[in-house]
Amino acid sequence: MREITSDDVPDALGPYSQAIVSDGTVHVSGKTGVDPETGEAPESVGAQTTQTLANVERILEAAGIDADAIVRATVYLTDMDDYDEVNEAYQSYLSEPYPARTCVEVSRLPAPLDVEITVDAELDGDE
Repeated sequence: MREITSDDVPDALGPYSQAIVSDGTVHVSGKTGVDPETGEAPESVGAQTTQTLANVERILEAAGIDADAIVRATVYLTDMDDYDEVNEAYQSYLSEPYPARTCVEVSRLPAPLDVEITVDAELDGDE
């Protein structure tokens, strides 16, 4: 097991790793749409989704891969009425074949945001 970190994403809000590599898979902890340069998140859930995926990709890049390596994603929304807007941003950021995905509504997130995403991605070669 190996920890992956990136200075290009906001710090974790608790005692957990940004990502862990185990058995050739990168397990990325939940990321949100906070811009690492400003410390702020966009207003719209679509823009938050795009920023969230950019933050996820920065961690994957620290592991030596990119978003095309994502095999599974879990999307947490505070309002399922935002599902279509999130899908639009998600589809424009990722390419086919899309990762397997679960999307659930939660009552709230650790930060006052609308979306959080966690992913699992495959490393190239054995790890």
